Amino acid sequence: MGVADLADYPWDAVAPYAERARRHPAGIVDLSIGSPVDATPDVVATALADATDAHAYPATAGSPALREAIAAWYARRRGVLGLTAANVLPTVGSKELVALLPLLLSLGPGDAVVHPRAAYPTYEVGARLVGAEPVASDDPAEWPQNTKLVWVNSPGNPDGRVLSVAEMTDAVTRARELGAVLASDECYAELGWDAPWDAERVPSALDPAVVGDDLTGVLSVYSLSKQSNLAGYRAAFLAGDEQLVARLLTGRKHLGLMPPAPVQRAMTVALGDDAHVAAQRERYARRRAILKPAVEAAGFTIDRSEAGLYLWATEGRDAWESVGRLADLGILVGPGHFYGTHFPNHVRFSLTATDERIAAAAERLMA
Repeated sequence: MGVADLADYPWDAVAPYAERARRHPAGIVDLSIGSPVDATPDVVATALADATDAHAYPATAGSPALREAIAAWYARRRGVLGLTAANVLPTVGSKELVALLPLLLSLGPGDAVVHPRAAYPTYEVGARLVGAEPVASDDPAEWPQNTKLVWVNSPGNPDGRVLSVAEMTDAVTRARELGAVLASDECYAELGWDAPWDAERVPSALDPAVVGDDLTGVLSVYSLSKQSNLAGYRAAFLAGDEQLVARLLTGRKHLGLMPPAPVQRAMTVALGDDAHVAAQRERYARRRAILKPAVEAAGFTIDRSEAGLYLWATEGRDAWESVGRLADLGILVGPGHFYGTHFPNHVRFSLTATDERIAAAAERLMA
């Protein structure tokens, strides 16, 4: 299978509902896509501007300063100690890595790629791109013997599910039994809401409580799009098994996957500044506190959603019916059909709208 054989881009199907929502007298409230709406922090934007004399090719491996900043960030924010430059690697956003990881690991027909049941669709796309079999399963006991790559996503998109240390350990243990790489997509890790994640650190796959001092076969993936409003910068990175990182680096060199030098400088500064992350977290907490009760008042049950940027909700009928009902209120959401076949009655509300638009949505939902 190749790119030409992939299904149509799913978000194109939302266009008619977006048009319905735009006809609302007070305008559309677009809660369908998790694209940040808040300003890039000044400290980061200044760093980018100061680095625009980027006449030489940047390093695929990342500048020494960036690699040191990634390792230091994992120690400070994720409780992962002892990483060196050899354990980390910047990426051009995280979506390209998710899509290309099966290719970079030389997977193909006969191999299985496991991903969550409620899943960001690019996990499946990456598997199909190389002719591998995508398998949607949250139960390690179900993972087939031909599994070569396991994706876990904690906190999850779309469902906000957080894997405990015990659950993460079970996943790593089973992946190792199968001889598979485990890649943990952790890009919402700074956004824990419900107890205990409002006070405790969301576990990383690289946490010593999960892997001890052995990173073999394990990768953690993180993005600055959410915590730092850098979606337009395409700023992300991975960390983990040194041998795996070296293998991925070689492939990425051949493919020319180099984060631009100004972006690398901006990432370095962003990773060293926790104040802007705390401020952004507070913005999302405030919006969630307004939107969540309004969604419930409108007759939806919210499942999971203990962390992350979304409310994963159902009113017990097909998601497209819910999308249509909400579009008539001028609110656009994402249908559960986009996140696998297991949740046809769910919709995803995003917190990535301005305070004014979140308030408008809440007012309409509670009317």
